[in-house]
Formats: sequence, C-alpha cells, structure tokens
Amino acid sequence: MKKLIIASTSTVHGKGYLEYILPELSALFKGIKEILFIPYARPSGISHDEYTKIARGAFAKIGIDVIGLHEFKNPIEAINNARGIFTGGGNTFLLVKQLYDTKIISTLKNVVENGIPYFGTSAGSNIAGLTVHNTNDMPIIYPPSFNTLGFINFNINPHYLDPDPNSKHMGETRETRINEFHTLNSIPVLGLREGSWLYVKGSKIVLKGDLFARLFEKGKQPKELPPETDLSYLM
Repeated sequence: MKKLIIASTSTVHGKGYLEYILPELSALFKGIKEILFIPYARPSGISHDEYTKIARGAFAKIGIDVIGLHEFKNPIEAINNARGIFTGGGNTFLLVKQLYDTKIISTLKNVVENGIPYFGTSAGSNIAGLTVHNTNDMPIIYPPSFNTLGFINFNINPHYLDPDPNSKHMGETRETRINEFHTLNSIPVLGLREGSWLYVKGSKIVLKGDLFARLFEKGKQPKELPPETDLSYLM
C-alpha cells in the first residue's frame, strides 16, 4: 500500500530546511534508520554531494541517516533495496531527465506502489503526478518524456501563488498558466501553497497543513479546499 507525503516546499519562512514537517516525516519513516535521497534536481545548481549533505543534516534531527542515490554504482539496485525514499526540489526537468537516463523511473514507481514510503518536495512532488506540465521551472534541459510517476491521478503546482493586487507585475499569474494548460489537457491540477502537503495512504489522499489549496479542473471554476479535505475522489 502506498504511503507518501507530497509537499509544496522544503522550507517555510522562518524555519530551517524541512523543520516544519519533521514530525510528519518521523511518522512516515517510523522504524526506518536510513533512507535513500534522490538529489538529481540540484537546486541553484548545487552538487549531488552538497544537496545530500543538506538533507542528511535535516533527517539527523529525527534519527534517520540519508544516503544519496548518486553514491551507488547501480541505482536500480539501490532503489530496490531502499527502505524509504526522499526526492528533493530543484529543477523538475533536470530531475526527470536523470530519472530516465538512469533508467530508474519504472523501478521507483514499482517500489513506492508496493509500500516503500516516499517523500517529495517541490520537484519531487511534481513527479508524483501524471506529468511535469505544471511545474514552475525553466526547461533548462530536455527530458525524454514529460510523463512521470503517477502516484496520484492529477498534477501538482507547488509553491502556488495568489495574484498580488498591489503588484505592478504584468505577467501571467499561476491561475492563468494553469487555465492555459486546460485548453489542451484535462488533467486536474492542485495548487499547493507553501507549508501545505498531501498525505497519501493507499487510494486515500488528504490535504494537510494550515492553508487552503486551489483545485483546477477543466471546464470548471477553481475551488478553494480547506485543510483536511479528502481528495480521494480524484483517484
């Protein structure tokens, strides 16, 4: 049975890396002493080693060790042997390219679908949906496919931002871009605001955190969903 936390962000204002969500991670990875970290998204272009060091420091606070996937000669074997998996944020296109290049995408999907706990933030949450079409990232590299893991039957727009009525910015809003997506696609999109996450257990999905999320469905008006909303009907 699937067990996932799909979070908008790794860091909220005023708190350290993953600090806001550590109690939930302690429960998700209960009884697990070591998890596998997928550092491929490389935020701000940092190295795999640097990124793994950051993740290792956060998980040390709850007594869990972290080892980077890049440290293994055989990444498929590493995924198959993992007791828990964390995919961090950064550039979603780079992450997906690496998942395909290392040929681990089907293995990753299989182990998580069969019960290995998974935690994703930002780019690591984008790949939990059906495609990467709703990432906010620049396509700095071209992956073989935009199709991803499909742990949930909709897409995530992490770091969802509401329009600022006082801003002089004249570019597209997140809502505008998602509506453009729905002129060509029918996949529902959930805008996750900072500090919000989805808890997935089997086919049950519940919105967690203190903030509402915004659900976009083709041909419908967007809906504001309060914390503790059950989204299982989207599965």
